[in-house]
Amino acid sequence: MTVMETTTTSTRTDICVSAPKAHPRPEGQDQYTISEVVAFTGLTAHTLRWYERIGLMPHVDRSHTGQRRFTNRDLDWLTFVGKLRLTGMPVAHMVRYAELLREGDDTFEERQELLEATRRDVKTRIAELHDTLAVLDHKIDFYAGARRAPERSST
Repeated sequence: MTVMETTTTSTRTDICVSAPKAHPRPEGQDQYTISEVVAFTGLTAHTLRWYERIGLMPHVDRSHTGQRRFTNRDLDWLTFVGKLRLTGMPVAHMVRYAELLREGDDTFEERQELLEATRRDVKTRIAELHDTLAVLDHKIDFYAGARRAPERSST
């Protein structure tokens, strides 16, 4: 899904997630209920309300009866937030990123720094996981070899 970042002071667009995916509905017809967003994203309604309450999604529109109405842009944002969650970024940092985004173009540098710090953390975790994978591969090879050894000695 494509995540676009548009600030209030410019029309600059930043593609944050590289694999574009069609939205369930075209622009202009993209009003989703909270239960539809739950179905599309796998998030719970409680999580969506919490995101809104903490300022991670403060721009959710409401119908005349007060029901939340999400848009394709909201779905894109939730996809991006999901990616940030996978990085292990603390929620407070995600909220800060959202605040900076709302503040406009003057915060580009701070947003970039936040994302670069997260990227460094992810790269460190990937390196740790590669090391862990090497240990697991070594142990698996050891056990596979140990099972074959008795077969060879009996022939």
